[in-house]
Amino acid sequence: MTHRITFLPQHRTASTPDGASILSAANWAGIPIETICGGRGTCGQCKVRMREGAGPAAETDRRFLDAAQLEDGWRLACCATVHADCVVEAPSGSSEPPVALPGSGRSVALDPNVCKVHLELAQPSLADPRSYLTRVLDALRAAGYEPRAVPNVSRALPAVLRHGAFDITAVICGDEWIAVEAGDTTDRNYGLALDLGTTTVVGTLVNLKTGVIEAVESLLNAQATYGADVIARIGYATLHEGGLAALQSRIAGTVNQLVEAAGAKCGVPRENIYEAVAVGNATMLHLLLGVDPAPIGVSPFVPAFQQALTLPAADAGLRLHPEARLSTLPLVGAYVGADVVAGLLATDGVRRADGKLRLYLDVGTNTEIVLGRDDRYLATAAPAGPAFEGAQIRCGMRAASGAIEGLAIDGNVWLRIVGGLPRPVGICGSGLVDAVAELLRCGLLEPSGRFVRPDAVPGRLPAALADRLILQDGIPGFLLSAPEDGIILTQADVRALQLAKAAIASGTQVLMKRLGVRTEDLDEVLLAGSFGSYLNPASARAIGLVPDVPLERITAVGNAAGEGAKIALLSRAEREAARQMPQHVEPVELSGHPQFNSVFTDALALGRA
Repeated sequence: MTHRITFLPQHRTASTPDGASILSAANWAGIPIETICGGRGTCGQCKVRMREGAGPAAETDRRFLDAAQLEDGWRLACCATVHADCVVEAPSGSSEPPVALPGSGRSVALDPNVCKVHLELAQPSLADPRSYLTRVLDALRAAGYEPRAVPNVSRALPAVLRHGAFDITAVICGDEWIAVEAGDTTDRNYGLALDLGTTTVVGTLVNLKTGVIEAVESLLNAQATYGADVIARIGYATLHEGGLAALQSRIAGTVNQLVEAAGAKCGVPRENIYEAVAVGNATMLHLLLGVDPAPIGVSPFVPAFQQALTLPAADAGLRLHPEARLSTLPLVGAYVGADVVAGLLATDGVRRADGKLRLYLDVGTNTEIVLGRDDRYLATAAPAGPAFEGAQIRCGMRAASGAIEGLAIDGNVWLRIVGGLPRPVGICGSGLVDAVAELLRCGLLEPSGRFVRPDAVPGRLPAALADRLILQDGIPGFLLSAPEDGIILTQADVRALQLAKAAIASGTQVLMKRLGVRTEDLDEVLLAGSFGSYLNPASARAIGLVPDVPLERITAVGNAAGEGAKIALLSRAEREAARQMPQHVEPVELSGHPQFNSVFTDALALGRA
């Protein structure tokens, strides 16, 4: 059972399950409510007034509110639960975030899960013989915190207190007191947002005090030597002795390289990184945590875990602060992972009840697709393969210096090359899509994906184009640049792109049929991921990779998964909203879907769908 909750003065309405707290509903609705303790009922800061639907006061309410306030409907948002439709008035001070931070065109309140509390303590005396631990916990409680001290804090506390003359900083992560440092170190507080892609891993080092991004680094996922896609890696982990440990070691090593590179760039030591938030598909998160992914690869495709997890980062082999925590966002399903949840958090579409029909595509080796409006969203994953990353393409490469990233044909071939180099050394995914779209437009490619024969071209096209059609071992191809460069688009390359785009297009169509909507109903198409950011929307539409909607409805939203991980790192309220996301998104499994094979076959044809 769900109930409608309306927040004033914002007049924003959300649906929430029976028994959910007002604070949880506010987080989902994007209403910032101040709470030092993170909703544990120890700070008394999250006061709201229940205008309609107020339930009985809890014992915690009575600790922080007097009888007149309780009678007037005031409650603590973390304790008040929803059992009917209600109207809640949030204090005016809660309506604006203390610090506005960019997040894919939106703002979030700077309220990280990691906080540093500077304390100047009275030294022990015969009149005050409290233990060191009790002394600090009492001071933290007075400041509104009631954390649980980890064992290493008790071990380190005597030396740090004596060395710092009882002037210390407590490092709190969530509800745990994880470290104690001498002096005031509140200006040295950092976190790491991780986007664990099948092909590429991106790490963002964030200043948790200011919200400023200190450094961004990306590396190829070192697991790639064990397989280009998640199925291959599941197979390796399952079938090879020590396979899971090898894959876990590879991803941990990749992350540690990122940390070292990012820290060297901005001068931040890893000992000052207290939390990492990781997102990725289900397989990648299983492998990061050393959890057997075998059940994901076989029907009924059940992951070992689905909820958000938090554990010591050292348990996953990450070299951060010794007591740093590693947190993940939840999964929607076995093939709709935390990267999708992070992307939806960054773009904020699922929480906007504005009636708009949105299609979210995170295009990559494993392309995630989300479609819906208001209270119903469907999600699936399409195994597009590594063609968009340049793999299995004759002259394919990543979007690195020298790659053809864009292409136009206008009597001749015009190239846009990464890094502005005069000559290309290969072609990346966005260039591949442009090339096929332009060749299709010029009639050099048929909708079936076949090149026209060179002998059928003379007289129809300028010689500068006709001469680029070549035969290699009797198979047609197209020279993308000067012959001496050797950059050729082959028939096999086109076929690889067709298979990738057909997987995505058919996944989209299956969701549209399930939801009962048509292409013309789409209000927004959001292209996410590093590949989606550089993709030419007109070319993507021309080959049928995205639905045939007006170009102004297609928007590139960048690395939304990485952005969502950063938002979750910076805001406890947004992280709570992410934890609720799977309740609002229904996974759809394409494998064995009765319509998928026929839709896939039709989607192989090139052209606007």
